[in-house]
Amino acid sequence: MGGKTRAKNTRATFLYAIKAVGADNGAVLTGDVITDANANFDEKNQPVVGMQMNNEGAREWKKITAKAAQNRDAIAIVLDNVVYSAPSVNGEIPNGSSSISGSFTVEDTKDLANVLKAGRLPTTAKIVEEAVVGPTLGQAAIDAGINSAVIGIVVVMIFMIAYYNTAGIVANIAVLLNVFIIMGVLASLNAVLTLPGIAGIVLTMGTAVDANVLIYERIREELGLGKSIRQAVADGYKHALPSILDSQITTFLIGIILFLFGSGPILGFATTLMVGIITSLFTAILVTRVIFEWMLEKDIKIKVSFPWSANTLHNANFKFVQKRKVFYAISVVAVLISAASIFTKGFSLGVDFQGGRTYTVRYDKPVDPEAVRTSLDDIFQKTTEVKVFGASNQLRVTTTYHIEETSDAADKEVLDKLNQGLSKVDASNKHEILSSQKVGPSIASDIKSRATSSAIFSIIIVAAYILIRFRKWEYSVGAAIATIHDAIILLGLFSILDGIVPFSLDIDQHFVAAILTVIAYSVNDTVVVFDRLREFVSKPNAHNEDLGEVVNHAINSTLSRTIITSLTIVFVLAVLFIFGGEVIRGFSFAILIGVIVGTYSSIILAAPSVYDLRKGKHLAEGNTAKKLK
Repeated sequence: MGGKTRAKNTRATFLYAIKAVGADNGAVLTGDVITDANANFDEKNQPVVGMQMNNEGAREWKKITAKAAQNRDAIAIVLDNVVYSAPSVNGEIPNGSSSISGSFTVEDTKDLANVLKAGRLPTTAKIVEEAVVGPTLGQAAIDAGINSAVIGIVVVMIFMIAYYNTAGIVANIAVLLNVFIIMGVLASLNAVLTLPGIAGIVLTMGTAVDANVLIYERIREELGLGKSIRQAVADGYKHALPSILDSQITTFLIGIILFLFGSGPILGFATTLMVGIITSLFTAILVTRVIFEWMLEKDIKIKVSFPWSANTLHNANFKFVQKRKVFYAISVVAVLISAASIFTKGFSLGVDFQGGRTYTVRYDKPVDPEAVRTSLDDIFQKTTEVKVFGASNQLRVTTTYHIEETSDAADKEVLDKLNQGLSKVDASNKHEILSSQKVGPSIASDIKSRATSSAIFSIIIVAAYILIRFRKWEYSVGAAIATIHDAIILLGLFSILDGIVPFSLDIDQHFVAAILTVIAYSVNDTVVVFDRLREFVSKPNAHNEDLGEVVNHAINSTLSRTIITSLTIVFVLAVLFIFGGEVIRGFSFAILIGVIVGTYSSIILAAPSVYDLRKGKHLAEGNTAKKLK
């Protein structure tokens, strides 16, 4: 088959006279018979489109193409009354596998393949969400994303060497290899790299060292028992593996939920998060172990600390269980304050949660947001949301004017009124619209319900995993208490600080991704403590020990790992927050605060909650222990 496609970015328009010869004067074949379509190249390396049909379609296609070839007819490919291509037929196509060629560019073949795939849908396509980003803002976002990624990697690498000596160098080799593997996997998946996707890669750099930190801290413990470096390395990897797998699996489960319930840029974040977890496990466990074995064979000295960092929190003996009621009281007060703000002040909803249109506007000089709001309210005859977005001359404007209408005519009317209102503020202060986003009310309602479902489902699935893994419901409830505590406080902070801090704290899809990521990290820390607690109570004669002291010992023995991992992630998130750009500043702020709160809850709430839920009954099967007051 050969034909023309619609020219893009030109003034030319192709007109076709179509004769409908199918049933009821319709199409001779509908898109539901197409099983796949893809952009490809022929033997002359020219762009073509490959199309495959099911058995029913192949039989009909054989008859249709035979007749078209005999009569020298062309066959039009139509979607929503638009002719996307009208190829001629060179001969009968017997097996349902066709190749459409012509004066195509690579972009043309991709567009046509997408049209053929869309043709399988049983209804007319309707745009429910649309985003447009101008080249200025787009390039700035790309630069900010790349800068934050580079700086984040450098910060992590410097910290690992400064704290873990030569072992930190090995970890850095694994981190760099991890970056290359992630980019390779994403390229092979044809994944679209969004700003949240870049944020996912940057975050992966922070979590990639988590497994290394667990291993190195365990190696240091084994060395403290008087073992040789060879034996300490072997035992360190062996004993750290359960905690590594449990913590990363819980994070991966959250990634799956994000992927299933998210849409748009959130899919990019979920994809990079899941890919990053898999690749970081490979590099942290296998690659670093191979390097260590090579170093041992070559008698290269392995050091896992400097003198100043060798005994950090080594002999920690904090009485967490004895002080638990004080921490419970602090958490209850924080939760009550957060809940009060949530139910009284509420939130500022993003456009993807309320529907409407939002625009990023830049003036030549700083402008008063209240003056802009007053002018736009007068033009739209509706309340308009206007916020400073980054610099003082940059605003984000959201309006629900014509929220029910998503046509091009409605878009133009809203844009015209917007420009009219923006120009009235100060005629000498010129403005430019950098980006726009449009979300229909139906899709906004759907996004909200999916977001709520994903948050609830995340807590349930993580609790179920912990129940299966640890076989005692107290562990699951303890983890659930900690994660719900973190979620409420994070929501409360977004409510309390909205309008106070100089950046957007809208509740939108990015926030949902952030809060689910916080849940994952909180559970990650909690599971590490639970793993150590399970290890201690499984020892011979463990039931003779006081349960409170066992819980204290489990928290204290993992405290260095918890603090170091959290610090690493906080460093990376601080880089994202400062250098990542305005678009993801609220997103990175949410995860930054969430990680801090999650670290607190995993130490203070999760394991002590297990102690109280047991009511004096020891975690060692069927035994009891004294209760600490």
